[in-house]
Amino acid sequence: MGALPPRPSARHDDRRGLAAGDARTVQARDQRDRGRRHRGAPMTLGFVGLGVMGGRMAKRLLDAGHRVIGYNRTRAKARWLADAGLRLADSPREVAAQADVVFTMVTDSPALDAVCRGPDGILAGLRRDAVHVEMSTVSPEAVRTLADEAATRGAHLLDAPVSGSPATLEAGQLSFMVGGDPATLERVRPYLAAIGPGLTHVGPVGLAKAMKVAINQGLAVQMVAFAEAVLLAEKAGIARERAVEALLKSVLASPMVKYRGPFVLGMPAEAWFDVGMMQKDLKLALDLGRTTGVPLPSVAVANELLTAARGMELGRYDFAVVFDVLAAMSGLAPSAKA
Repeated sequence: MGALPPRPSARHDDRRGLAAGDARTVQARDQRDRGRRHRGAPMTLGFVGLGVMGGRMAKRLLDAGHRVIGYNRTRAKARWLADAGLRLADSPREVAAQADVVFTMVTDSPALDAVCRGPDGILAGLRRDAVHVEMSTVSPEAVRTLADEAATRGAHLLDAPVSGSPATLEAGQLSFMVGGDPATLERVRPYLAAIGPGLTHVGPVGLAKAMKVAINQGLAVQMVAFAEAVLLAEKAGIARERAVEALLKSVLASPMVKYRGPFVLGMPAEAWFDVGMMQKDLKLALDLGRTTGVPLPSVAVANELLTAARGMELGRYDFAVVFDVLAAMSGLAPSAKA
């Protein structure tokens, strides 16, 4: 194959070649990228979805010295990351076209579809041999379909949802469940480690999403149990503050209960994980339970209590506000609000 004619720049060459479907340009770009990786040159990381969790994850990558390009639907909310060194892109496609590894962390399946598909989506710009690390909580089927589409472009996908909250993330205690090819996981392990130390490979693509759904349904059920324990103690004559103190020192105090339990005394103004987001995950759990034949009666009850919370116009609060629903049913005062 003859040499390509001179172009103004490699980046300009990529855009023109991709737009025109120039196979020679794509091949030359892939050879250049592989050579750069083999020489140990720093890789560019992409991050799409810079919200409460995604933004903090991207910041940890920046703090670890990585070069990061990112995109957020509401650009203004990511300005603080630009001030910290992240380069803001105008589209998910632009992120994918310039990154060796692309992380996504969005709210739900429609949001994931919006950033991945279409002319400005990640798939339109995803490089050959790039890795897409998908961290959102969506159905196993959704991420398997996405993995198949990435494969048609010669790219790889891992599903890597996380367990934790903004507090555990900032403390460096976030954990990952990963589904996908083990060799691909090893390529991105250092970047995941920069975000959080815990990592469990659970099997093929899609199984990590199933694991995340199983974990999140447990969070809702635990919160209901904690709320019931506080209210039972209070109704029996123990001050609410004293009941919370005793429970947080007891065997009931899981890591989640330790940081979310105090919300029954004072609900934060900004939800860590609001009612609607938790109900989205509970629906995924109930759907998975139906398809696998696993009854989830406590999940169904938790979901109905959260529906009641929305009926009481409490949907904007953290899902710990399920306490207020049970408090009202018990004839007791709700949690204080910031």
